[in-house]
Amino acid sequence: MAVIGFCTLDLFMGEAHSLKDKRRILKSMLEKIRSRFNVSIAEVEQQDLWQRSTVAFVCVSNERAHADQMLSAVVRFMEQMDAQITSYQTEIL
Repeated sequence: MAVIGFCTLDLFMGEAHSLKDKRRILKSMLEKIRSRFNVSIAEVEQQDLWQRSTVAFVCVSNERAHADQMLSAVVRFMEQMDAQITSYQTEIL
């Protein structure tokens, strides 16, 4: 049976001083995550705010524990990047 792990993160990017800065920072973050982890990730809300963003990512696995580990690993990785996580929510389906 397939297990889907889903996570949404609200981010604050204090370094961004314009939408152009935000897009540059966010694009770099998303590319690093895609290349390091086997997840699908995209900005899903707050596209017009220049210091805030909501990002969602998903992973598919055959085990619940593995999906949970993947979600946690991506969140830990994002905590070390240029954006501050203000909140996040995970769900395993």
